[in-house]
Amino acid sequence: MTLFQKIGNIFRADFVKNSATLLFANVLSQAITLFFYPLLTRLYSPSDFGLFNLFLSIGGIITLFGTANYHYAIVLPPKEKKAIDCFHIGLFINIIIFIVCLFGLFFTSSIASLFDTPILAKYLYLLPFFVFLSAFWNLLNYWFTRKKQFKNIGSYQLIQSVGTSSLKYGFGLLGYLGGGLIIGTVVGQLLAVCSSIALAWRKGVKKLFSVDKYGIKVVAKEYANFPKYSLPHSVVNTLGGSMPILLLTPFFLIGDIGYFGMALALAFRPINIISSSLNQVFYQTTAVRVNHDLEILPFFKRFISRTALILVPSFILLYFILPWLTAFLLGHGWSETGEYIRLMLPWLLMSAMVAPISYLADIFEKQQIGLLFEVASILMRLSGLLVGIYFKSFYLAIALYCVASTLIIALQLVWYWGIITSYENRIKS
Repeated sequence: MTLFQKIGNIFRADFVKNSATLLFANVLSQAITLFFYPLLTRLYSPSDFGLFNLFLSIGGIITLFGTANYHYAIVLPPKEKKAIDCFHIGLFINIIIFIVCLFGLFFTSSIASLFDTPILAKYLYLLPFFVFLSAFWNLLNYWFTRKKQFKNIGSYQLIQSVGTSSLKYGFGLLGYLGGGLIIGTVVGQLLAVCSSIALAWRKGVKKLFSVDKYGIKVVAKEYANFPKYSLPHSVVNTLGGSMPILLLTPFFLIGDIGYFGMALALAFRPINIISSSLNQVFYQTTAVRVNHDLEILPFFKRFISRTALILVPSFILLYFILPWLTAFLLGHGWSETGEYIRLMLPWLLMSAMVAPISYLADIFEKQQIGLLFEVASILMRLSGLLVGIYFKSFYLAIALYCVASTLIIALQLVWYWGIITSYENRIKS
């Protein structure tokens, strides 16, 4: 076999094709979003972005309860019937959470007062729809992952990116500056979810709407570790990520939240989108290899070493140009965002290496230990934020939060490495 034939075989492999499909769609959607940022920051103020980030933080935490993490179980059953039942239990829970959120609308003023942001009450009516659509997409997403329909996932990413960004910009031009970012996000979600269902209808997605009540009860018990351990893990993880916005908003200006929220978006959006794509493909591939007792260590070694080799030099360069770059990209007055991204660079590096392999706790049923890591993480991060609040310094709070985040993810990487090594030793013995 010639060298060119070997290269051709590599690029014909399902793993490479699936990764390339998702990465292309995600990189393109990210490019579209980044293209709109300079337009949006010249329409909306840091305070508008602060309100938007507060809404997303609240909605993101509630969304986790929308499926009780049963969407992760969709990939695991050998038989498709059980996978469909996992989808149904997640959808049933999502409907319940949607109804609960509707009742919560009677308390919008109290919720807004809790964060000392009265204007938030005007837009909380959109929260139930944001939560339902986000959770429903999680279910569809992992169904597409199981079926290796990665083009459908890519289509969703692109439609959501184009639709959401365009709508945000349009609402801004129309003068809806207070809530245009929020309204545009929810309407864009709706368009993307409906488009995904329409595109996948002939590929078998319609079978998901035929419910077996007995099957739901069976998988609810069989995969009970997801709501018992994986869900608390995810809640603590997401709460840790949202903690600066939720905790600092009552004590500092909403504009400060806007600067930091933009820093999170610019820094973590590319990392998270690429990592989530890799995570989905890695998850499916690793699950298959583990089911057949095949080795996985060489692959993870290559992934971590190459990620570090690419990112470390890139981040060193970024450190010196970030304040100028953010001011140039976002407009006058946004250089403070670059200062916050500087603080995040070590955290970003560790996240890029660990996020794509975070599913290992689920595959090897180590959810309890994973939960302990998340509890330790939230306590360390909380301590940093409280020190900043005590000294009335937003910058100090964010700096300590970033240090705590970096340390705990580094410890997680060591733990994941131990899980992989133990598995390799078992299959070789």
